[in-house]
Amino acid sequence: MKKSFRPFSLLLLGLLLVFASCREEEFELIEGPQEEVLQANSRVATLLQRTSTKDGSNDNIIDNANCVSVQLPITVVVNGLEIIVDSEDDFETIEDVFDALDDDEDILEILFPITVILSDYSEIVISSADELEDLTEDCTGENEPDDDIECADIQYPVTASIFNSNNEVLDVITFTNDRDLYRFIDDLDDDDIVNLDFPITVVLFDGSEVRVNDLDTLEEVLDDASDDCDEDDDYDYNDDDCDSCTTEALTEVLAACPNWRVDSLERNDLDLEEQYEGYLFDFNADGTLEVTSGTGTFDGTWEAEGTANDITMTISIPDLEDFNASWRVQEIEREADESEIELILGDDELSFESDCTQDESGDGSGDNSGNPDLSSYLTEGSWSVSTYLDAGTDETQDFTAYTFVFQENGVVTADNGNTTNGTWIIQDSGDKLLLDFGTTIPLDEFNEDWEVVSASETRIELRDISGGDGTTDTLIFTKQ
Repeated sequence: MKKSFRPFSLLLLGLLLVFASCREEEFELIEGPQEEVLQANSRVATLLQRTSTKDGSNDNIIDNANCVSVQLPITVVVNGLEIIVDSEDDFETIEDVFDALDDDEDILEILFPITVILSDYSEIVISSADELEDLTEDCTGENEPDDDIECADIQYPVTASIFNSNNEVLDVITFTNDRDLYRFIDDLDDDDIVNLDFPITVVLFDGSEVRVNDLDTLEEVLDDASDDCDEDDDYDYNDDDCDSCTTEALTEVLAACPNWRVDSLERNDLDLEEQYEGYLFDFNADGTLEVTSGTGTFDGTWEAEGTANDITMTISIPDLEDFNASWRVQEIEREADESEIELILGDDELSFESDCTQDESGDGSGDNSGNPDLSSYLTEGSWSVSTYLDAGTDETQDFTAYTFVFQENGVVTADNGNTTNGTWIIQDSGDKLLLDFGTTIPLDEFNEDWEVVSASETRIELRDISGGDGTTDTLIFTKQ
């Protein structure tokens, strides 16, 4: 028995040595250089998890909470209008209803129950407004710093090789979305040895892409992006209030109106506007500016570049450093009794206001009356399309079956046997009418920033000149 057992023992020992040798080689293959191993609770792991955290700010216009998202579809009642929200396009519809009137109280009611998604992607069913308020009371407020990094995104797929030194389990995982990556890092143990497959592409907030080849570079890129943009953590939707802004319009309103005052100024979490009470800013069309105060006069320069929501206004006043920065233009407002320019830079903000409005000549000296009765005209009775010319082509027949009713809450209904809801907004004291019917064909043809050519109780003529080829669209509503 001893003679027969010894060869078997030697064979078993040999197999164990071969197996151990293979496992050692496998361990060395998976672990790689120590600086390339993604370790639990390391800074780069934390930055990756913050980048893949569920962003709850995109639907703030509904829940006013940065740390949760509502699971769509849901139904809400906005200023008395019931809206089924089944996509992000409907967030903009809600904002259009809110923006329709400036002097009303905006109210949004959620029809419960709803399901909310937390920052770690777990889900909770909420049955009432009180439950939602209890859940979100610990969320950060508007534009307050939070943990998630919204200024960078990981481009998927991303592959990782995993080896655990305790149980020697080898696996290869491919992540295709933020949720999978977040949960993986959340479950990462100190004994796990993880090698990410490089290169990995990081997409920054401005659309540019950075290709990284190691953990150190990945950490540097994500760290730099952590506070490199406005994360849109306010309760508005998508910071889209400057969709139609231009540098020409900014120059026009700034140069036309004298004596701009500082309405708000926040730098590095400090409110500084009270320091500049009595300071008056005059912006000149040639890019110079002058500030006067009780303590003296300060000269500086300003310039603007970009389009729409990406316009940058750079201010340089050597003796007033609090204003010196390249600000992003968030909104240009011209109301009946004042004008306002709102600027942001990350979490910092600056707004100027002036008690002047512009007439059509732009010199700021006239009465900016526009078409003050346009709203009352539109909301009286129903309307039909008597003329629609698309770049000179008569397409009126596509709309003759529709009846249009403009409601005071900013909703316009188009009825041809089926009802379609859109929004309407008056700007520039009645000189512009913004229509939006979403993607509904053919009503989406009317989604424009229309110039009001003429307005009366029975006829509204609108015109839109293309910024591309200069063609003109004409739309005429006639009272039924």
